[in-house]
Amino acid sequence: MTAIKEEDLNNPAIYQYLYKLVGEEGMELIRKCPEEEHSDEEIAEITGINLNSVRHTLYSLYEHRLAEYRRIKNNETGWLTYLWVLKMENIPSVLKDEMEAAVEKLSARLRYDENNDFYQCGNCGLMMTFNDAMTMNFSCPQCGEMLVHFDDELLVSALRNRIEKMKSALAEE
Repeated sequence: MTAIKEEDLNNPAIYQYLYKLVGEEGMELIRKCPEEEHSDEEIAEITGINLNSVRHTLYSLYEHRLAEYRRIKNNETGWLTYLWVLKMENIPSVLKDEMEAAVEKLSARLRYDENNDFYQCGNCGLMMTFNDAMTMNFSCPQCGEMLVHFDDELLVSALRNRIEKMKSALAEE
């Protein structure tokens, strides 16, 4: 188990990912959390962060493989205690998985855009594929205006560039 290093938090990609995942209070917990395992109550006491915020942050990190817990049972009371530890060493693989998923989504969008012609209403902005526009006699179903061909080459080009940059970044690892 390793604590997150301040230089990792200075990496914009890591910081933004974690911030989006856990917010400001969660970032404070990540900075202050001890390396050894503790209960959520102990972590709240050590970090000075509200117990509900600690629990929310720990569960969010757990869902993304950035925290783990171990259950222990009190034989006298039957109560379970969860001992938590952060797993920040998993950040590179988690970010890689997230980026691969994003590449898949962008690639699917690119295929859709490449395989369709689009028509748009100049009045209300409604966009539809050629087949849908043809079904509507190239008339907007919302306002009745004539649909005109929409050239999405700029979007397609931007998608290709973004996908290539992401694939290149993934290949560097």
